[in-house]
Amino acid sequence: MSINPKEQEQFETDVLTSKEHQIILHNDDVNTFDHVINCLIRYCDHTLEQAEQCAYIVHYKGKCIVKTGSFEDLEPRCTSLLKAGLSAELV
Repeated sequence: MSINPKEQEQFETDVLTSKEHQIILHNDDVNTFDHVINCLIRYCDHTLEQAEQCAYIVHYKGKCIVKTGSFEDLEPRCTSLLKAGLSAELV
């Protein structure tokens, strides 16, 4: 199967322009599991199960991608996590 060069170029352009951003949550020695879980539910729209799993990954691995999406969607979410005292970054 051969792809038309013009279609390939459009596909590559679409991939480059649709890059999703990520909120990465980092482990700390300050926040409780309950606080982290509640913040993930409140600010990242996680279910209880998702939030618990992310909290454990952060605890044991040191960090976890907790949300992906557009910069416009993630920026206020990341700001809220930071204001809540969590260690998060938007990349």
